[in-house]
Amino acid sequence: MLKNDTVVGLDMRAYLLSLLMITVSLAGCISNEDTSTDIGNTTENDLVLPEWQIGDQWLYTFITPQFGEDSTRLVVADIREDDGLFMLGISSEGEAQRHAVINHNPFLGRVTMNGLSVYENGEPQPVFNFPWEVGNTWAFRLLGQDWSATTDNIYNGEVTVSASSSEGHQLSYVFSGRQGFIMSLLWTDNEGVINLQMSLIQKDTGYTGDVFFYRAGDLHDNLYEENDQEIYDSFFDDGYSPNEAWDTLVWYLDVEIDDKGGSGTLTISDQQDGTSPLSRAWGNGATEKGSFGTIPSKTGEHRITLTLQGETSFVHLKVAGALVRSWTL
Repeated sequence: MLKNDTVVGLDMRAYLLSLLMITVSLAGCISNEDTSTDIGNTTENDLVLPEWQIGDQWLYTFITPQFGEDSTRLVVADIREDDGLFMLGISSEGEAQRHAVINHNPFLGRVTMNGLSVYENGEPQPVFNFPWEVGNTWAFRLLGQDWSATTDNIYNGEVTVSASSSEGHQLSYVFSGRQGFIMSLLWTDNEGVINLQMSLIQKDTGYTGDVFFYRAGDLHDNLYEENDQEIYDSFFDDGYSPNEAWDTLVWYLDVEIDDKGGSGTLTISDQQDGTSPLSRAWGNGATEKGSFGTIPSKTGEHRITLTLQGETSFVHLKVAGALVRSWTL
């Protein structure tokens, strides 16, 4: 009898041990599940459409391989209730001109009030997907690419999104519900080259001063290299539309002249009146990096004349037409 009782006791202990192991295993599973869906101290307000006010401002750095690094303060300059639009401008007119011609800031001008959609090719693009929820997928067009996006993660009020394009480009960005806009953005092409890096430095409210937006359209973009003869080129200014001329033309120059006997000249001439609103001359070893300015907009053909000597000499010229908008807050 004692032997049988001993056997029963052993069986009971084995059963209890097995039950304990199952319980621990289940507890581990529950813990892992909680970790994977942990959103930190994110609140409901962090996930919904933020409420922008006139004077809200975000200071960003932008880095591109072609144009290096610059900083820009974006400001909510106007709320157009009838159109359902915010107007997002820049606190510096010079930076507004620069961004008009190099065209690497997608978050300028019109932004819809019902989703903070930005415009590309005249159509609002849903870059953001409110209310945010992990696993949501959607599509939009931005920076010349068609993107398929997914909300990957939400933690402490910050939403991480990844997107890929049909051409193999990758886009990742973090939206902060507490800052009301993008915290960071990274765009790489199909060869892994970083085309754009954008980082928030500071968020503030109550901006006072002037705000500018240059709504631009590309007119000319060409890289010129050494040539034994004069180089002739042209672009046509036909205005923003048949009924509206550009307010101004914005030019951008990136120049390097060979330091072994190099030289160069550039002239842009108006074919109608023969004036030359832009003229440059460079000597041996000269550089002109990232300079920009404006010239008058006149409907018709504009002629470009260059001379360029030196094996490594080059001139990169960009010209854009612009409609100028400004506000005083």
